Amino acid sequence: MNKSTLTLESRGVMGVVNKNLMIIATLFFSGAFIAGKFSVAEFPVYSLTFFRFLIAAVVLFFILRIKGVDLSLEKRDIPRVVLLSLLGMVGYHVFFFTALKHTSSVNTSLIAAMNPIVTTIMASIFLKEKFPKKAIGGILISFTGVALIVTNGSLEVIKNMNFNIGDIYMLMAILSFSIYFIVLKGIVGRIDPMKLTFYVFFFCVVMLVPMVIYENPVEYLPRTTSKGWGSLIYMSIFASVVAYLIQQISVKRIGPAKTSLYVNLVPLFSMIMAYFILGEVITLPKIFAGAMIISGVLITLKSKSS
Repeated sequence: MNKSTLTLESRGVMGVVNKNLMIIATLFFSGAFIAGKFSVAEFPVYSLTFFRFLIAAVVLFFILRIKGVDLSLEKRDIPRVVLLSLLGMVGYHVFFFTALKHTSSVNTSLIAAMNPIVTTIMASIFLKEKFPKKAIGGILISFTGVALIVTNGSLEVIKNMNFNIGDIYMLMAILSFSIYFIVLKGIVGRIDPMKLTFYVFFFCVVMLVPMVIYENPVEYLPRTTSKGWGSLIYMSIFASVVAYLIQQISVKRIGPAKTSLYVNLVPLFSMIMAYFILGEVITLPKIFAGAMIISGVLITLKSKSS
């Protein structure tokens, strides 16, 4: 085998790696739904959010320092960054972790897949973005899928308004994160993405200090196990920092559109992990609902790009 053949083969392998790099990030994102289930059993919600982003912020800080990134932030950007932190970190994660206390990892991951749909609707309302008529079909399909999850396919749930409170909290989390993306559009491009992420994490930590004091760490920390800390560190480093960095590399190599499509694999990977790690039951209605949500998201994204 000559050098030219080896070069072609190595390029082919690297091409496959570049195209599928986001699968690693997607696995890390999916694992957060499983790790979160372990963590909420040992940490109060506000403290769990606080510790997750404290660790992530420290790791990002050292990465930024090593890269020599200027950490200065213009005064005009601070209010918007604080708002981003309140919506995307504090708001989303408090609702998300609260949801995990009351519902399954499968349900939270499937409902979370609705984020692009809700963001599209919010953008059309607040940013006056053009709303493609073709997207309506995809939105209806996705909402039907979510309705199947929230009602568990039972009309009695609707009749008696007996919804799982965890599913409702997850819907509120998605609403908060969608507004986060709307606010993000007004600042993206002006600030280095990694620096912006660091400050969003940092302000989240600062805002949560009073709530952490209220939850009294002295009471619960002595009872926290290695499983709880391990799950927390996983979410802090792998699901927050590492997955984010991989996502940034993927955007540069294959573009934002193709990169975003990989996120649709999160519910699938989460369902598989929940089945094998948590022993959660995967029913046919949930599989059907997941397929509807993902199909609806893909239809909506395709209609927006056409």
